[in-house]
Amino acid sequence: MSLTSSNQSVSVTYIEVEEDYQGQRLDNFLITRLKGVPKSKVYQIIRKGEVRVNKKRKKVDYRLETDDVVRVPPIRTADPKPVVKVYDKTLKLIEDAIIYEDDCFMAINKPSGIAVHGGSGVTWGLIEAVRQIRPDVRRLELVHRLDRDTSGIILIAKKGSVLKVFHQYLLNKQMSKIYHALVVGRWPKHKREVDVPLRKIELASGERIVKVDGKGKKCKTEYRVLDAYKGYSLVEASPITGRTHQIRVHCQFAGSAIVGDVKYCAEEDLLEQKTLGFNRLCLHARELRFKHPETEKPMKLTADYDSDFQKILTKVQSLVSK
Repeated sequence: MSLTSSNQSVSVTYIEVEEDYQGQRLDNFLITRLKGVPKSKVYQIIRKGEVRVNKKRKKVDYRLETDDVVRVPPIRTADPKPVVKVYDKTLKLIEDAIIYEDDCFMAINKPSGIAVHGGSGVTWGLIEAVRQIRPDVRRLELVHRLDRDTSGIILIAKKGSVLKVFHQYLLNKQMSKIYHALVVGRWPKHKREVDVPLRKIELASGERIVKVDGKGKKCKTEYRVLDAYKGYSLVEASPITGRTHQIRVHCQFAGSAIVGDVKYCAEEDLLEQKTLGFNRLCLHARELRFKHPETEKPMKLTADYDSDFQKILTKVQSLVSK
């Protein structure tokens, strides 16, 4: 992408579309570049014809082509945020967690406690750290998300074309995700799925949570018992849909909240877990299966448990025999 003038200028700007952005909608292309400009304003300048592509008016859903020239009218954008420096020790931790990498994408076994991106009080996240680790890679984008306290495998695309393929995989359910969770109580072996709708709500305190609600979005998770201990079970969870906190809330609904889940686990269970030294959310993104976005070769990527998760498993195994 080349600019003939600075984003901070209030003069006309011309952006030449590079190959990585071919196929992206015009509105999304501009929203990511006009930092600090309300989305309503972006749609307004497109619809009024102030934005031109190759000197012609285009609709918001126009798909860009390589070498298109986009004219952006004079518009004031926000000052760029300073780059946040991530500590070298953290960068080393994340680099050591890379479990696969090629020219198309990378897969990282994300540590628990690291957000996937900065924002909402978080100064930096996994993607900002990866951009510092790989400064020569022009484009690095998250393919999907994991909660901050969930550990495990996450994909980062290195090309716009690859990102689009992955998003199609997710949309068409062509990517299989498997999670492992340590839950409270004995999970019934006959309970193979939880299929109840979920809805996001905001509490009076401002905290946002997810609840089972008949007016919510359809949501389904398949389960399989991997092991059972005194007071705990290790289960495999396969989300068929992809809602916020889906596995966590479905576990709670089934009567077996995830160990260390401060949002959805009962207070008395959390206190017991604390006395046992369980100090993290015991949810781990274990495995991904999909076709390579360029070669279409079948891929199976697996992320090992981190030391904290493994220590907790060892502890529950020692409590009593199955």
